[in-house]
Order: sequence, then C-alpha cells, then structure tokens
Amino acid sequence: MFDKELIKLIGRNKKYIVYTVLLTVMGMLANIGITASICWAVYYLTEGYEPVAYIYPAITAVVSVIVRYVASRSAGELKDVLGRSVKKDLRRRTYDKILKLGVRSEEGMSMAGLTQVAVEGIEQLDLYYSTYLTQFFFSMLAPVILFCICVGIDWRTSLVLLACVPLIPLSIAAVSKYAKRIFAKYWGKYTSMGDAFLDSVQGLKELKIFKADAARHVKMNKSAEEFRKITMKVLVMQLMSTTIMDLVAYGGAGAGVALSVVGLMNGYLVPAEALFLILVAAEFFLPLRSLGSAFHVAMNGASAGKKIISLLNLPDPVWGENEVHGTELRLNKVTFSYDGKREVLKDVSMTFPERGMTAIAGESGSGKSTVVNMLIGAYRPATGSVTIGGENIEMVGRKSYYSRIASVSYNTYIFNDTVRENFRLAKKDVSDEEIRAALEKVNLADFVRESGGIDKVITEDGNNVSGGQKQRLALAVNLVADKDIYVFDEATSNIDIESEAIIMDNIRKMSREKNVIVISHRLANVAPADNIYYMEDGSVKECGSHAELMKAGGGYAKLYNTQKALEEGYKEIVRPAAEVRV
Repeated sequence: MFDKELIKLIGRNKKYIVYTVLLTVMGMLANIGITASICWAVYYLTEGYEPVAYIYPAITAVVSVIVRYVASRSAGELKDVLGRSVKKDLRRRTYDKILKLGVRSEEGMSMAGLTQVAVEGIEQLDLYYSTYLTQFFFSMLAPVILFCICVGIDWRTSLVLLACVPLIPLSIAAVSKYAKRIFAKYWGKYTSMGDAFLDSVQGLKELKIFKADAARHVKMNKSAEEFRKITMKVLVMQLMSTTIMDLVAYGGAGAGVALSVVGLMNGYLVPAEALFLILVAAEFFLPLRSLGSAFHVAMNGASAGKKIISLLNLPDPVWGENEVHGTELRLNKVTFSYDGKREVLKDVSMTFPERGMTAIAGESGSGKSTVVNMLIGAYRPATGSVTIGGENIEMVGRKSYYSRIASVSYNTYIFNDTVRENFRLAKKDVSDEEIRAALEKVNLADFVRESGGIDKVITEDGNNVSGGQKQRLALAVNLVADKDIYVFDEATSNIDIESEAIIMDNIRKMSREKNVIVISHRLANVAPADNIYYMEDGSVKECGSHAELMKAGGGYAKLYNTQKALEEGYKEIVRPAAEVRV
C-alpha cells in the first residue's frame, strides 16, 4: 500500500527513509556474512582443513556481527528520529492550518474528530512512516539482492525462492480493498463515538434535568458496541491475512530447503552450499512477512492520514500584504452560500463608516450572522466584495486587518486562566487600572473584586461564572484591546437589563470615535444607531435611522412594534405578581 499523497506529507523527512533502508540492507548483508562464515567453517570441517584456517571465517563472523549491531542500532535510532520529526512536522502543519483558517472552522470534522485526528491520528501516521514505509522499500530490495547472491550457487533454488516471493504482496493486495473499507469504517466509528461521548459530557446537566441520561446511556452503549464490532472485524482480518502470509512465507522457504536437499543428494551442491541456501531461504520471505504485519498499522495510519490531508487541503482564506489605511467597511453586492446551493446572502450592499453606530436587524435566519462572518474574514463572498478603507480585504494583510477589528459575540471564548491573563491576550501590557476600568464599564467590577480580584482563575470556557458574567468579561477584554472597529453580535443576549443598559451606553459613547457594528434581536438596542439595515431572507429590505424606518411602516416597524407589545405585556404580568409579594 503506497499512497503518493501520504508520501508528500513527509516533506524534507524523506532522507531519513533512504538512510534507514540503506542501513537495513547493510544489516541484512551483515547477517548473510554471518551465515556465510558458518558455512565457510562447515566447508573447512568437511574438507579437513587445519584449525588455523578457521581464523578467516571467525574474523568474518566477528566483523559481520559488529556491522549487524551498528546497522540495526543506527536504523532503530533513525526510525525514532523519522517518527519524531514527522509527528512534530505534521502537528506544526495541522496547527498552522487551523491558524490560517482563523475564525473559520473546519466544517467537515467535529471538534472531537479534529482532536482525535490531530493527536492519535498523527501517532498512527508515525508508525506508517517509520515502520511501514521503511519496511516497504527494504522488502522490495531484499529478495533481489539475495537472488543475486544465491544465483551463483544454484540458479534453480534461487529462481524458485524468488518466484514464491510475489505471492506475499499478492495476498496483501487481495485483502487491501476490503481492509481500506474496514479501516475507513473503523475511524468513522471511532470519531463518532468520541463525538457522542464529548456531546454527552458537555450536555450532562441538561440530560439530568430532562431525565434523559438513561436513554443517552443506552445510545452511548450502542455506539461503543458498534465500535467493538468494527474493532473485532479489524482483528479478524489481521489474523486471517497473517495466517495466509505465514503459509506463503514458510511454504516458499520449505520449497527452497527441499530443492537444496535435492541438490545435495544429486551431487550438484556441496554440503556447505546446501546449508547456506537452507539458512538463507527464509531471508527471502521474512522482509515481506514483516511488511505484511506492518500493513495493518499502515492501513490505520492511512485512514487517519486521509483526514489530515482533507484538513490540510482546505483552501486558505485569501489575504494580501497591504497595510490597512482606513476603517470604513463595505459589502458591495455580496452573494454567499454555505453549501453552494441555497444563497444565504443575496446581492447585499452595506456601508459601515469609520465613526458611528451601524446596526443590522432582522428575524432569525435572515443572514445577520453571515454578514458578521464576512466582516471578520471567516468567509469570502461568492460574488461581490468586502472592502476596508476602500481596498478589498483580500489585498490587505491578515495581521493588519485583525489589528483593527474586534468581534464580541454571545459565545466569545474565555480561557482557563486568571482574569488578568485573559485581558493580556487582548493587550500584553495592560495595567491593573485599565482592567478595573473595563470591568466597571460592563458592570462586573464588584463581582470580580468580591470573588478574588483580577487574579481570580476562570475555569474552562468560564464555567465557574454565570453566562451573563462570562459575556460581560469577554466584552471587557475586547474593550481594552482598543480596536478601531467593533462588531457586537448579540453581545448582550444573556445580560440583565441593568447591565445591558450600562453596556449599551458605553457602546454608544464608543461609536463617537470608532466604527461600531451592532447585531441584536432586541430592537431596543439597535434603535439608537445612526443607520439600521433591516434584513429578510438574506437581502437588505430597508435602510435608515430608527425614526425613518418606523415612519416607513415596513418590516422593521412591524417587528419593533411586536417586540414592544410583548415586552409591555410581560411587564403587565410581572407587576401584579410583584405587588402580591409586597
């Protein structure tokens, strides 16, 4: 099994494979030297040579043993170097690829699948490169070299041994197609089980609340059982193919031994020559026998390698090298589709000036978040363009672009570190005073002060704080970054009314000097914007200030009035309940 795409992944590490194969060949030749010295001594014994003559085969044996030891040890060390170098290189390339994709995720692979491939998948590829590939090339060379050595002794035996050798690759090829399907299913079941486990752990609270943990347990057991069955199929296939290869290898070696004995009996081979052929017969088949054993490791590594290749082959977002010289953002007749079929954005044009607050409103599914993805560079339009300072973002440098823009959403990630270190991600030299000032702006200063100060450790993804506190902390972190463009995508969705009012007041003040873009389902938050784009079904239906859109009486006005009526109705329900408690 020789895959050119997988070979390309090695890059500059190909030299280690060449060196390892050469050392393995040297070790084999040294092994033949040991065998030859034994047969040489037998020849001297049958011919009645003086004891002093045995010094030559003895010296040959000692030298061969030394060469064998050095070659084997060096080949082992090179395999280790190859494995470590390949793993390091692949992990670096995988990580670099994820960085290049940036804010865009890999749609074809779940988080659990990506983790398994990037960790265990690369471990499997290590075995593919360091064990299988080196054995593959050595197995191709060894029988030919042995034939060239043995053919001068007896061409009949040598020819039979060489003719039997291809039977092992044929047996490997016979099971390879079936093996590919099995290993593809194996990795599919493996990642599927990982997805289910991660999903169950992350949603454990909800499973307990809805008393669905028992049902989920049954589902997990089913997934584990499917994985067990596919694992058993893999083991059965390995056992069957190993049995077939053993029959071929030992059968071929037995045929070589039988012919050597016949040659000795018929007198065209002397005892020493017959003994040499008998001892060397197995050497014709052992390299390919080892290749067959490594084949199953290779199939597993190849299945993982295909997933890594699919990740590495994803097209990178197009970036240029120009510096950003303005902060006005524009969408110019942008059309976009996630699947190449249904258009999510249809001929959308929007302008976000260098200063001021621009809002995007609309019902769920109208295309608001897709516009955000365009603005932060996660996706590129199928047609049309996104520009900053009048220049297409494909022409500006990634670093320059992201040095100007910040995005705060309802699910902004908070890292497992102190409050201070989370702020330092946004600004390396941030002072404690700046941190406290930012916390004040989002109404979080008192909570942080009372729970340990800015040295308080936030657990993974902010699990030791409430959803609203996590969201306010993420907002505060972005505020100290002091960017020129801020995109707030449902940034106040989990926040209480009092804190929301404080945050929106800070956002409005910020818009006097910066380009502020607000996306919110709650239209009371977008009403103060200088300009509002109202979207329906992926298109901009209305544009103007809140007063202008209300006067027009279109979709925005209907949605605003509906929300307002619902909020007032909720207040009417809550007020009597509060009076009863009093």
